[in-house]
Amino acid sequence: MVPDGTAGQGDPGGAGPTLERLLSVMGAGVLEPFTTPRGLTTAVEGVTVLDPLEPGQPRGQVLLAVGVDPQSAAAVDVVRHAAGAGAAAVVFGPGRNGRAPDALRTAAEDAGTAVLFRTAWCGWTELVGALRAGLVLSGVPADPAVAAVAPGDLNGLADAVAVLVGGAVTIEDVESRVLAYSSTAEDVDELRRLTILGRRVPPWRVAAMREAGFFRALWGSGDVIHRPAHGENPERLVVAVRAGGEILGSIWVAAAGGGDLPPHASDTLRSAARVAAGHLLHHRSHRAHARLVEDAARSLLDGRGSADVLAERTGIPAHGHCAVLAVRPGTSGKAEENGRLCALLAVRCGVDDLVPVVVPADQGALVLVGGLHQDLERAVDQVGRLGRSLVRQVADVFGPETRIGLGTVADTLAASHESRRSADLALRALLSPSETRTVAFASELAETIALHQMLDALLDALPGPDPAPGTPLARLVAHDARNGGGTLVQTLRAYLDHFGHVPDTARELGVHANSLRHRVSRLTEVSGLDLANPDARLLAHLQLRLLDRDGRKREG
Repeated sequence: MVPDGTAGQGDPGGAGPTLERLLSVMGAGVLEPFTTPRGLTTAVEGVTVLDPLEPGQPRGQVLLAVGVDPQSAAAVDVVRHAAGAGAAAVVFGPGRNGRAPDALRTAAEDAGTAVLFRTAWCGWTELVGALRAGLVLSGVPADPAVAAVAPGDLNGLADAVAVLVGGAVTIEDVESRVLAYSSTAEDVDELRRLTILGRRVPPWRVAAMREAGFFRALWGSGDVIHRPAHGENPERLVVAVRAGGEILGSIWVAAAGGGDLPPHASDTLRSAARVAAGHLLHHRSHRAHARLVEDAARSLLDGRGSADVLAERTGIPAHGHCAVLAVRPGTSGKAEENGRLCALLAVRCGVDDLVPVVVPADQGALVLVGGLHQDLERAVDQVGRLGRSLVRQVADVFGPETRIGLGTVADTLAASHESRRSADLALRALLSPSETRTVAFASELAETIALHQMLDALLDALPGPDPAPGTPLARLVAHDARNGGGTLVQTLRAYLDHFGHVPDTARELGVHANSLRHRVSRLTEVSGLDLANPDARLLAHLQLRLLDRDGRKREG
């Protein structure tokens, strides 16, 4: 057994950290207790990685059983030997199917040794760092004002530190992204305003500080760095937040209202940084838990996950009505916009006392809603009302082109992937140029969905993607290529999608109706396409679909 950590620091009374305090500091999403026969009051002295060639180990260690399958007989032996050596707990990886056998539980209970599981998202290397930090933080005393802040409540922490230090506080991660900031009635300087509004330090400011060697000094120093007032920028103090050799972020304090920071500000900030490490570690663990929930939901909606795992992590009943909504906002989603969309969807579902899991998806999001009414008709009505409410709110923020496909109501969480499939079909139909509705169930869009399925089958059977030589579309594509654009092909696509309706086609293309008529005349002249011939229109439409499909494949 090879020690791979530092002993925990005791509190002022001399008592070292316990499993309970360690797990509390680290938060959910890193370690999951499997069985704790003697409770969580066992004292923890350090972290040890299992080494079969060195059977001895110090007492009170959290033993990391790296590479040991919890379903194997070797796992049972590890637990028994760990108990004999006085280990505080044994940690296994998640195993092949995520479940531990009864033999492991029995061995742990007979030996009186706590067994924990590493969550799937957290690698062994990350876990060692988190445990080291947690051991250090388990014995750190806190100022009473800061101790009252709930673990992981970074906004509450920022307010508490602001009161103690006497300035405006910003808590940032190592990438200069804002995690929390204090509320203040004082006027704030322009840099703080830009940082808070953008949720990160402006890139030009980060570049200047990096060039000046500021971050090298900050992460390498164990003390508070003072930045005197300069021009419109007030006096600032900053300290790195670290634990167990790992840097977790930083705390910035700016003098507010044009005054100076009090003389005790540096000492107070230095003490606050030690306590803040526990909050940042807890916050990071909770974010990881959210990621774990998202991964479990995504896997289930793809038809390959476990309903029991998602039910355990979210509280959504495994047996009860649920449904999926497929949301496409009116704007093409960037990463930050997708985050805003998911937050809006989750909050709005919570207002209706529904239990949602929001999963980012291609150009939008999927919303899995559980806990629906036990009566099927009323559950369907709930989904319909939720969809109509969501589409209005999302459209207000992201644009009127927002569409939401409503999935069928499933009887169990395990069948939610079927609801997701029907939601995707409904959303695709709603995105058709001829469709005017913004939200609907697949059953309300049966004709459009059937048409799409027939076209897909035809396209899969057709050669492609280039139009057959000598056809009107081939001549049109060649003409656009020679002239450096796709104007005529784009015009034909919109014209066919709108069934030759000039006002709708002109509106989509953003041109005047007379200009559109000139374009249509030009494209028929160039291509020789007879728009009055239904067979010619069908061939052009299919060839355009093939071109579109090939374009999407290249983009993917």
